[in-house]
Amino acid sequence: MSEQPAQPQLQIKADEKEMLGQYANLVLIHHTAEEFTMNFIYVFPNVPQGKLASSIIVSPGHAKRLMQALGENIARYESQFGRIPETPVPAAPPTVGFVQ
Repeated sequence: MSEQPAQPQLQIKADEKEMLGQYANLVLIHHTAEEFTMNFIYVFPNVPQGKLASSIIVSPGHAKRLMQALGENIARYESQFGRIPETPVPAAPPTVGFVQ
C-alpha cells in the first residue's frame, strides 16, 4: 500500500485589517468568457447609498468550485443550526452605479 505524499502547508500573510473582514449586504456578479467578478457592497440602511467593500475576480472554474463549496457549507450549517429562512427577493433589483 503506497502512501500519498503530504501536501505542504500553505502560509497566508494577512494584516489585522484583512483578518477582521468586511461586511457586505449586497453582491453584484458579472461575468465574461474568462472571469467572474463579484463586487461586495455595503448598502447603508435608510440611505440610497453604499460603499464597495471588496471586488473579487476569479476564473469560471474557481467560481464553480466556490459555488459548490458554499452549497456544502450551507448544508452543514443548516444540519447544525436549522434551516436558514429565505427572505423574498425584491421584484426589481436596485439600479446601481459606481462613483469616484
